[in-house]
Amino acid sequence: YGKNTIKFLRLHREGKKHFVKEVEVCTHLRLTSPQEYLEGNNSLVIPTDTIKNIVLVLAKKNGIPSLEQFAIDICNHFMTTFCQVMYVKTYVQEVPWQRLHENGVPHIHSFICVPDGIRFCEAEQCRNGPLVVFAGIKDLKLMKTTQSGFEGFYKNEHTTLPERHDRILCGELFCKWSYGECKDFDFDCIWYMNKIRECILEAFSGPPDCGEYSPSYQKTVNSIQMLVLSKVSQVQVIEVVLNNTFYNVLDMKNLGLNNDKEVLIPVEAPYGSCACTLGRKKFFEA
Repeated sequence: YGKNTIKFLRLHREGKKHFVKEVEVCTHLRLTSPQEYLEGNNSLVIPTDTIKNIVLVLAKKNGIPSLEQFAIDICNHFMTTFCQVMYVKTYVQEVPWQRLHENGVPHIHSFICVPDGIRFCEAEQCRNGPLVVFAGIKDLKLMKTTQSGFEGFYKNEHTTLPERHDRILCGELFCKWSYGECKDFDFDCIWYMNKIRECILEAFSGPPDCGEYSPSYQKTVNSIQMLVLSKVSQVQVIEVVLNNTFYNVLDMKNLGLNNDKEVLIPVEAPYGSCACTLGRKKFFEA
């Protein structure tokens, strides 16, 4: 049990310059005894309102050095403070505020919300067990208007889909990776300097001057995973889900126009989805 959707903005000031982190936190606990379920005995139950207040107090006292570190701080607090807690899991996601720039100059206290994917993380720990940290990005909408096709697929009497060698590839991406057991990682450095998000964009789009052909959504998912694993050594396992958005070329002959893939209509439903989890061999052997 636990508390969902704990939302708050943490403002940090360094002189005249301000920094913001707006987050949503979900924290769930498992206790040593199920007596509150079986017997109605609440003596071990930490109220969800208390859970919420603890999260807010930790944000005030510790700040949010990184999403991952904040999730670790929450897990550590419940494990070290409450002996009846056997397991804790914390999810943190960030509102994508970015510092506003005017004529290339960063503003000291103004920000803009840029919907270019939502960063999130999870930390979970069992008593006497390792602390495990996950991170990821979700709601990242990507599109390329060529260099994508779908040909040579299995066909039978139910197949009506035509082969395409030039189509729009568009989808909403969910990506989650595991660092394995938590070590002394600089999570923000991994995010910003190793640029996992940029790896995703590079694998999806290919070189900026020519792109790279994608024979399927599945191959694109694998290319994203392989590039991240090759460039970011701390990532042990990576899961990618790509929910596809399809576009149909609008027939405009009745309007006296030849529509050469210039006006297209999105197909709202049903939509396709591709998912894969890929990891290092040594991680699975361990």
